[in-house]
Amino acid sequence: MNLKYELQSIISGVGKNSKGNLIEAAAHYVGKSKETGGDTQAIGFTKDQEAAQLIHWIETSNLWFHEIDENQFITRGAEQRVYLAKDGRQVIKLNDAIFYEYWLDYFRNLLIHNFLFPQTAYELIGFYAENKILHAVIRQPFIEISGPTDPLSVREFLFANGFHLKKNSDYFNPTAGIILEDLHDENVLTNKETLFFIDTTFYLMPSFFLT
Repeated sequence: MNLKYELQSIISGVGKNSKGNLIEAAAHYVGKSKETGGDTQAIGFTKDQEAAQLIHWIETSNLWFHEIDENQFITRGAEQRVYLAKDGRQVIKLNDAIFYEYWLDYFRNLLIHNFLFPQTAYELIGFYAENKILHAVIRQPFIEISGPTDPLSVREFLFANGFHLKKNSDYFNPTAGIILEDLHDENVLTNKETLFFIDTTFYLMPSFFLT
């Protein structure tokens, strides 16, 4: 089975993913909101409407997260805040999915990341609301940095795995039908000459849904 079919199986809930249970459940729930034959955009359906339905599921499933310890704050980016978990071996990230038009696209991004980069797999552990903004709460292994990340090493790694350079730190895989963006040195860490992709932004190309 080629990569595209593997990923199609993963995001449809057919493929196996040890960290994907709650992610798959969330994707399945919001995916039911719009019957579009694979496309995530339904006519007249907004992200706010999608979030409202997601919140209903969160409340009925008791998935609200209430344990954010601001003393453990590490850093923040445009889309998320990062905290060190109590065990010191993981990080907790609050992500508002701002980079995605729909929450379904964000959940699919998590599933694709977990399949391609299992060493830094995301685990969805709940949701958090702040100032009426919904955040997914995800847990991920903490990666210690042993040195700076060489962009050429990232490029060589991705080229070897079927990706092509789009521009700057953005790539695409024409065979799989996916785009991978924003791979700067804060999103790919190096430990003992091994690359760890900790924050990925995957998008699906129209060709992804073609058989």
